[in-house]
Amino acid sequence: MSPAHPGRERAHSERTFEFTAEAPLSEVAPLFGAHKERAWAPDWDPCFIWPARAEDRPGMVFTVSGAHGTAIWLNTCFELQNGRVQYAYVLDNAMTTLITLNLTPRGEHTHVVVSYERTALELRADAWVARMADEDAKAGDEWSAQINAYLRAMRRTPSIEVDASP
Repeated sequence: MSPAHPGRERAHSERTFEFTAEAPLSEVAPLFGAHKERAWAPDWDPCFIWPARAEDRPGMVFTVSGAHGTAIWLNTCFELQNGRVQYAYVLDNAMTTLITLNLTPRGEHTHVVVSYERTALELRADAWVARMADEDAKAGDEWSAQINAYLRAMRRTPSIEVDASP
């Protein structure tokens, strides 16, 4: 990582999107654990460091590889009963991201608010922050479609449990 440049501010973005998940909080909240997210998010494949066996729990640590390198993720809040989940990650020592999810019961549905805060640590990541901020702002429809398709499929086949273990 290159040294910091005094007086030179790196790119930073904050974006939020919202959607409604078509199930109660008790069914929706666990799906935002890194392991259970595999069931509804295509191409999501975290490699768990702790716990070694993939398990959604407070403090989980895992990596995710992608186009810009490998990100090291840390769960900072996993309060399913309170509808709050948060992750922080560092991508290729060049960018930090904080993702905060707030889930609120709305009858038989759940209102989901997802906030992304990204900061470049190096000059090369300034463009990443800008591009990812644009993607973050549009992600609500995609997340809604994916998680609600999964929830509908599970209602049609309630006896089948998806095991997304590696």
